[in-house]
Amino acid sequence: MKFLAARRRSPIVASALLVGALVTVGGAYAALGAVEPAQAALAVGAETQVEKGQQLYLEGCSSCHGLKGEGTQTGPTLVGVGAAAVDFQVSTGRMPLAAPGAQAPAKTENPYSEEDIAAMAAFVAALGPGPAIPTAEQLDYASADEAYGGELFRINCAQCHQAAGQGGALTQGKYAPSLMGSSPKTITEAMLTGPQNMPVFSDAQLPVEDKQAITSYIVGLQEASSPGGLNLGRFGPVTEGVFLVTAIFAALIAAAVWIGIKSR
Repeated sequence: MKFLAARRRSPIVASALLVGALVTVGGAYAALGAVEPAQAALAVGAETQVEKGQQLYLEGCSSCHGLKGEGTQTGPTLVGVGAAAVDFQVSTGRMPLAAPGAQAPAKTENPYSEEDIAAMAAFVAALGPGPAIPTAEQLDYASADEAYGGELFRINCAQCHQAAGQGGALTQGKYAPSLMGSSPKTITEAMLTGPQNMPVFSDAQLPVEDKQAITSYIVGLQEASSPGGLNLGRFGPVTEGVFLVTAIFAALIAAAVWIGIKSR
Protein backbone atom coordinates (compact mmCIF):
# COMPACT_ATOMS: atom_id res chain seq x y z
CA MET A 1 0.00 0.00 0.00
CA LYS A 2 2.78 2.41 0.89
CA PHE A 3 4.43 1.58 -2.42
CA LEU A 4 1.27 2.38 -4.41
CA ALA A 5 0.69 5.59 -2.42
CA ALA A 6 4.25 6.68 -3.09
CA ARG A 7 3.85 5.97 -6.81
CA ARG A 8 0.62 8.02 -6.96
CA ARG A 9 2.39 10.95 -5.32
CA SER A 10 5.23 10.75 -7.82
CA PRO A 11 5.42 13.83 -10.08
CA ILE A 12 6.08 11.61 -13.12
CA VAL A 13 2.86 9.62 -12.61
CA ALA A 14 0.86 12.80 -12.01
CA SER A 15 2.23 14.31 -15.20
CA ALA A 16 1.43 11.13 -17.16
CA LEU A 17 -2.13 11.12 -15.84
CA LEU A 18 -2.53 14.78 -16.78
CA VAL A 19 -1.20 14.19 -20.29
CA GLY A 20 -3.49 11.16 -20.72
CA ALA A 21 -6.50 13.17 -19.61
CA LEU A 22 -5.65 15.99 -22.01
CA VAL A 23 -5.19 13.53 -24.89
CA THR A 24 -8.55 11.86 -24.13
CA VAL A 25 -10.43 15.15 -23.89
CA GLY A 26 -8.71 16.48 -27.04
CA GLY A 27 -9.51 13.34 -29.00
CA ALA A 28 -13.17 13.42 -27.96
CA TYR A 29 -13.42 17.10 -28.87
CA ALA A 30 -11.81 16.49 -32.26
CA ALA A 31 -14.25 13.65 -32.98
CA LEU A 32 -17.25 15.77 -32.05
CA GLY A 33 -15.81 18.67 -34.02
CA ALA A 34 -15.57 16.47 -37.12
CA VAL A 35 -19.20 15.25 -36.77
CA GLU A 36 -20.75 18.66 -36.21
CA PRO A 37 -19.29 20.28 -39.38
CA ALA A 38 -20.45 17.26 -41.40
CA GLN A 39 -23.96 17.60 -40.01
CA ALA A 40 -23.84 21.32 -40.61
CA ALA A 41 -22.69 20.73 -44.19
CA LEU A 42 -25.60 18.35 -44.77
CA ALA A 43 -28.02 20.90 -43.33
CA VAL A 44 -26.54 23.65 -45.48
CA GLY A 45 -26.72 21.38 -48.53
CA ALA A 46 -30.38 20.58 -47.89
CA GLU A 47 -31.15 24.25 -47.30
CA THR A 48 -29.37 25.20 -50.52
CA GLN A 49 -31.38 22.60 -52.47
CA VAL A 50 -34.65 23.93 -51.04
CA GLU A 51 -33.64 27.49 -51.90
CA LYS A 52 -32.80 26.46 -55.47
CA GLY A 53 -36.11 24.63 -55.70
CA GLN A 54 -37.95 27.68 -54.44
CA GLN A 55 -36.35 29.85 -57.12
CA LEU A 56 -37.28 27.37 -59.86
CA TYR A 57 -40.78 27.12 -58.43
CA LEU A 58 -41.25 30.89 -58.41
CA GLU A 59 -40.11 31.08 -62.02
CA GLY A 60 -42.11 28.20 -63.47
CA CYS A 61 -44.95 27.22 -61.13
CA SER A 62 -46.06 30.11 -58.91
CA SER A 63 -48.26 31.75 -61.55
CA CYS A 64 -50.71 28.85 -61.21
CA HIS A 65 -49.99 27.40 -57.78
CA GLY A 66 -49.32 30.60 -55.83
CA LEU A 67 -46.15 32.06 -54.37
CA LYS A 68 -46.25 29.71 -51.37
CA GLY A 69 -47.98 26.74 -52.99
CA GLU A 70 -51.35 27.82 -51.61
CA GLY A 71 -53.06 27.36 -54.98
CA THR A 72 -55.03 29.73 -57.19
CA GLN A 73 -58.09 29.59 -59.41
CA THR A 74 -55.99 28.01 -62.15
CA GLY A 75 -53.96 25.57 -60.06
CA PRO A 76 -54.47 23.45 -56.93
CA THR A 77 -52.56 23.84 -53.68
CA LEU A 78 -49.28 21.96 -53.41
CA VAL A 79 -49.14 21.97 -49.62
CA GLY A 80 -48.98 18.34 -48.53
CA VAL A 81 -48.71 16.74 -51.99
CA GLY A 82 -45.17 15.61 -51.24
CA ALA A 83 -41.98 15.25 -53.25
CA ALA A 84 -43.30 12.20 -55.14
CA ALA A 85 -46.07 14.25 -56.77
CA VAL A 86 -43.60 16.85 -58.04
CA ASP A 87 -41.22 14.19 -59.34
CA PHE A 88 -44.06 12.42 -61.17
CA GLN A 89 -45.64 15.50 -62.72
CA VAL A 90 -42.43 17.24 -63.79
CA SER A 91 -40.36 14.21 -64.83
CA THR A 92 -43.16 12.99 -67.13
CA GLY A 93 -43.48 16.44 -68.72
CA ARG A 94 -47.03 16.98 -67.49
CA MET A 95 -45.87 20.06 -65.62
CA PRO A 96 -45.41 22.88 -66.26
CA LEU A 97 -48.71 22.90 -68.12
CA ALA A 98 -48.57 24.70 -71.47
CA ALA A 99 -52.27 25.59 -71.51
CA PRO A 100 -55.39 24.77 -69.47
CA GLY A 101 -57.18 21.62 -70.57
CA ALA A 102 -59.21 18.66 -69.44
CA GLN A 103 -56.03 16.81 -68.58
CA ALA A 104 -52.29 17.45 -68.55
CA PRO A 105 -50.69 15.27 -71.24
CA ALA A 106 -47.32 13.63 -70.80
CA LYS A 107 -44.52 15.14 -72.92
CA THR A 108 -41.17 13.74 -73.98
CA GLU A 109 -39.44 17.12 -73.82
CA ASN A 110 -38.64 18.42 -70.35
CA PRO A 111 -37.04 21.81 -69.60
CA TYR A 112 -35.81 20.63 -66.19
CA SER A 113 -32.87 18.40 -65.33
CA GLU A 114 -33.02 15.66 -62.70
CA GLU A 115 -31.20 17.99 -60.31
CA ASP A 116 -33.76 20.75 -60.89
CA ILE A 117 -36.65 18.34 -60.35
CA ALA A 118 -35.11 17.09 -57.11
CA ALA A 119 -34.70 20.70 -55.91
CA MET A 120 -38.34 21.59 -56.68
CA ALA A 121 -39.48 18.36 -55.01
CA ALA A 122 -37.48 19.29 -51.89
CA PHE A 123 -39.07 22.74 -51.81
CA VAL A 124 -42.62 21.41 -52.15
CA ALA A 125 -41.89 18.72 -49.54
CA ALA A 126 -40.86 21.52 -47.15
CA LEU A 127 -44.32 23.10 -47.53
CA GLY A 128 -46.03 20.19 -45.80
CA PRO A 129 -45.70 16.43 -45.22
CA GLY A 130 -46.56 14.18 -48.15
CA PRO A 131 -45.39 11.05 -50.01
CA ALA A 132 -41.64 10.96 -50.55
CA ILE A 133 -39.92 9.86 -53.76
CA PRO A 134 -39.75 6.03 -53.68
CA THR A 135 -36.42 4.48 -52.77
CA ALA A 136 -34.63 1.86 -54.85
CA GLU A 137 -35.73 -0.77 -52.32
CA GLN A 138 -39.38 0.20 -52.73
CA LEU A 139 -39.07 0.01 -56.53
CA ASP A 140 -37.42 -3.43 -56.55
CA TYR A 141 -40.04 -5.84 -57.94
CA ALA A 142 -37.64 -8.71 -58.73
CA SER A 143 -39.15 -11.02 -56.12
CA ALA A 144 -42.76 -9.80 -56.48
CA ASP A 145 -45.63 -12.14 -57.42
CA GLU A 146 -46.64 -11.13 -60.95
CA ALA A 147 -49.80 -13.26 -60.95
CA TYR A 148 -50.97 -11.65 -57.70
CA GLY A 149 -50.13 -8.27 -59.19
CA GLY A 150 -52.42 -9.09 -62.09
CA GLU A 151 -55.27 -9.76 -59.67
CA LEU A 152 -54.67 -6.46 -57.88
CA PHE A 153 -54.43 -4.62 -61.20
CA ARG A 154 -57.73 -6.03 -62.46
CA ILE A 155 -59.44 -5.11 -59.19
CA ASN A 156 -58.04 -1.59 -58.78
CA CYS A 157 -56.77 -0.37 -62.15
CA ALA A 158 -58.31 -2.18 -65.13
CA GLN A 159 -61.57 -0.19 -64.98
CA CYS A 160 -59.70 2.85 -66.31
CA HIS A 161 -56.41 1.59 -67.74
CA GLN A 162 -57.93 -1.51 -69.41
CA ALA A 163 -56.90 -5.05 -68.44
CA ALA A 164 -53.81 -4.95 -70.67
CA GLY A 165 -52.76 -1.46 -69.52
CA GLN A 166 -53.52 0.21 -72.86
CA GLY A 167 -55.51 3.05 -71.28
CA GLY A 168 -59.01 4.26 -72.07
CA ALA A 169 -61.35 7.22 -72.36
CA LEU A 170 -63.06 8.78 -69.34
CA THR A 171 -65.62 11.58 -69.13
CA GLN A 172 -65.41 15.20 -70.35
CA GLY A 173 -62.30 14.74 -72.44
CA LYS A 174 -60.31 13.01 -69.71
CA TYR A 175 -58.56 9.69 -70.17
CA ALA A 176 -56.53 7.03 -68.42
CA PRO A 177 -53.14 6.93 -70.17
CA SER A 178 -51.49 3.84 -71.54
CA LEU A 179 -48.98 2.25 -69.17
CA MET A 180 -46.83 0.73 -71.87
CA GLY A 181 -44.14 3.40 -71.58
CA SER A 182 -44.27 3.86 -67.80
CA SER A 183 -41.23 3.10 -65.66
CA PRO A 184 -41.49 1.35 -62.26
CA LYS A 185 -40.79 4.70 -60.59
CA THR A 186 -43.57 6.45 -62.51
CA ILE A 187 -46.01 3.63 -61.75
CA THR A 188 -45.25 3.68 -58.02
CA GLU A 189 -45.40 7.48 -57.77
CA ALA A 190 -48.76 7.49 -59.55
CA MET A 191 -50.15 5.03 -57.02
CA LEU A 192 -48.75 7.07 -54.13
CA THR A 193 -49.99 10.46 -55.30
CA GLY A 194 -53.11 9.84 -57.40
CA PRO A 195 -52.46 12.25 -60.28
CA GLN A 196 -55.43 13.96 -61.96
CA ASN A 197 -58.36 11.48 -62.10
CA MET A 198 -56.56 8.61 -60.40
CA PRO A 199 -57.34 7.81 -56.74
CA VAL A 200 -54.54 7.72 -54.16
CA PHE A 201 -53.33 4.26 -53.12
CA SER A 202 -51.36 4.94 -49.96
CA ASP A 203 -49.22 2.29 -48.30
CA ALA A 204 -52.08 1.75 -45.86
CA GLN A 205 -54.38 0.78 -48.76
CA LEU A 206 -51.82 -0.98 -50.93
CA PRO A 207 -48.67 -2.00 -49.02
CA VAL A 208 -45.28 -1.70 -50.68
CA GLU A 209 -45.33 -5.41 -51.54
CA ASP A 210 -48.65 -5.01 -53.39
CA LYS A 211 -47.32 -2.02 -55.34
CA GLN A 212 -44.28 -4.08 -56.33
CA ALA A 213 -46.56 -6.91 -57.49
CA ILE A 214 -48.63 -4.51 -59.62
CA THR A 215 -45.45 -3.04 -61.09
CA SER A 216 -44.23 -6.54 -61.92
CA TYR A 217 -47.49 -7.27 -63.75
CA ILE A 218 -47.35 -4.03 -65.77
CA VAL A 219 -43.71 -4.62 -66.73
CA GLY A 220 -44.76 -8.12 -67.80
CA LEU A 221 -47.40 -6.60 -70.07
CA GLN A 222 -44.82 -4.24 -71.55
CA GLU A 223 -42.46 -7.10 -72.34
CA ALA A 224 -45.08 -9.64 -73.46
CA SER A 225 -44.84 -10.96 -77.00
CA SER A 226 -47.68 -12.10 -79.28
CA PRO A 227 -46.74 -15.58 -80.53
CA GLY A 228 -50.29 -16.20 -81.82
CA GLY A 229 -50.19 -13.38 -84.37
CA LEU A 230 -51.23 -9.71 -84.37
CA ASN A 231 -52.17 -8.42 -80.93
CA LEU A 232 -54.33 -5.60 -82.41
CA GLY A 233 -53.19 -3.31 -79.63
CA ARG A 234 -54.58 -5.65 -76.96
CA PHE A 235 -57.72 -3.53 -76.82
CA GLY A 236 -59.95 -6.53 -76.21
CA PRO A 237 -62.88 -8.31 -77.92
CA VAL A 238 -64.37 -5.15 -79.52
CA THR A 239 -61.28 -4.50 -81.63
CA GLU A 240 -60.90 -8.18 -82.41
CA GLY A 241 -64.59 -8.43 -83.40
CA VAL A 242 -64.35 -5.41 -85.70
CA PHE A 243 -61.27 -6.90 -87.36
CA LEU A 244 -63.01 -10.24 -87.82
CA VAL A 245 -66.21 -8.72 -89.26
CA THR A 246 -64.17 -6.52 -91.61
CA ALA A 247 -62.16 -9.52 -92.78
CA ILE A 248 -65.32 -11.58 -93.37
CA PHE A 249 -67.04 -8.81 -95.34
CA ALA A 250 -63.90 -8.26 -97.41
CA ALA A 251 -63.80 -11.98 -98.20
CA LEU A 252 -67.50 -12.02 -99.17
CA ILE A 253 -67.10 -8.99 -101.44
CA ALA A 254 -64.06 -10.53 -103.08
CA ALA A 255 -65.99 -13.77 -103.63
CA ALA A 256 -68.99 -11.90 -105.12
CA VAL A 257 -66.70 -9.99 -107.53
CA TRP A 258 -64.97 -13.21 -108.56
CA ILE A 259 -68.30 -14.95 -109.18
CA GLY A 260 -69.52 -11.98 -111.25
CA ILE A 261 -66.42 -12.05 -113.40
CA LYS A 262 -66.65 -15.81 -114.00
CA SER A 263 -70.36 -15.67 -114.93
CA ARG A 264 -69.74 -13.45 -117.96
